[in-house]
Amino acid sequence: MAVTDVDEAPVKTSRRGIWGWMFFDWAAQPFFTVVTTFIFGPYFVARLTEDPVSAQAAWSNMATISSLVIAVFSPILGSIADQAGPRKPWIAFFAVVKIVCVSALWFAAPGSPIIWPMIFMIFASIAAEFSTVFNDSMMPRLVSKDDVGRISNVAWGLGYLGGMIVLIAVVALLAANPESGKTLIGIPPLFGLDPHLGEDARIAGPISAFWYFLFILPMFFFTPDARKGLPLASAVRSGMRELGGTLRDLRQRTGITRFLVARMLYQDGVNGLLILGGTFAAGMFGWATIEIGIYGIILNVVAIFGCIVAGWLDRLLGSKVVVIISLVLLVIATLGIISTGPGFVFFGLMPLSAEDSGGLFGTAAEKAYILFGLLIGIAFGPVQASSRSYLARSVSLSETGRYFGIYALSGRATSFLATLFFSLMTYASGSARLGMATLLIFLVAGLVLLFATPYPANRSSK
Repeated sequence: MAVTDVDEAPVKTSRRGIWGWMFFDWAAQPFFTVVTTFIFGPYFVARLTEDPVSAQAAWSNMATISSLVIAVFSPILGSIADQAGPRKPWIAFFAVVKIVCVSALWFAAPGSPIIWPMIFMIFASIAAEFSTVFNDSMMPRLVSKDDVGRISNVAWGLGYLGGMIVLIAVVALLAANPESGKTLIGIPPLFGLDPHLGEDARIAGPISAFWYFLFILPMFFFTPDARKGLPLASAVRSGMRELGGTLRDLRQRTGITRFLVARMLYQDGVNGLLILGGTFAAGMFGWATIEIGIYGIILNVVAIFGCIVAGWLDRLLGSKVVVIISLVLLVIATLGIISTGPGFVFFGLMPLSAEDSGGLFGTAAEKAYILFGLLIGIAFGPVQASSRSYLARSVSLSETGRYFGIYALSGRATSFLATLFFSLMTYASGSARLGMATLLIFLVAGLVLLFATPYPANRSSK
């Protein structure tokens, strides 16, 4: 018989315990903001090698490999965790892997082989996602179902705030303009970092690793964990049986199945925007670390506001409405981004002046790109946070580990297709713009399917 690690009601959790759980997002987000999206990723594409198109395809391939591993193992680990009980030991193990690999990105100097930073990013991305599976599965135990949407969005907003703080520190104190040798605030970079050697971008790895280590500690100290269940060997056997039963059960739980498939599709598009959006801008406009960093700061400021509003809307209107609104905004933003280039917007229907006024974002096309980016900033936090609360409202507490494992699978199972489509289209056409256009397939398909999904997803009808 299956072992349930929790009772069917949330445990009484102190505010300190809830804040400890929310600080996991604060700790984890700089990896995605500073390393994956806005600092190290664009550096990998634009400055690590002399072939940005091939480097962007290699970055996409890295994401594809990571996604395949995550898709296969997330539901297995989630099911095992349901039987073993505590989540914190798993989070600790993957935290060590992530911290070591992200720190090693410092050694990715210009001209060095790209295989090593690719390997480090693969392992770091896998460890980051597995940690998130276990952390997410803790949430329904801590608060009532009425509050999961608000808590989820607040945690996501905290994550963007943490990512923004690290991003500001990089562009204001560490990243220098290669021509002037000064940072954004007009000082020499701290620690004598040399932008010509890529040190302004490479430092993002060690900084994110230290931030993660420091700020996951409140979760370990203050947030209650599930009670101890089966020994590990027994938990593995029981967890595999439970996973098989859960997958069979999904054939009867059509609402949850439909939600997971919809989420699988639209999350692929979201992941593609997060992984490739910054590198796409760097390749198109030649943005250096400072420009990419400021762009990221703008998006994160908007994202915090978006999560605050979404937390209120989630409680008032429900998670489904928030996710649908967010997806519509992301579709509009993606269309805007791929329609923008030097001297034009909307695929050339609206010509723009190609004159560069000097300074940051000096052309009209760059300003238009930022406006479309604001829509991404508003939407990409709520679409993920409210998807998390959508599932939390749709399953029982004893199922959280395996269902959040399947949830991670649904966010990664075909995400290799999103990055693979990008790579194939980019290789075939020589245009990263056409590669980015493939993300619309996933966003639109997920949106259409979500319309037909009940809310909560365990209901038999809308």
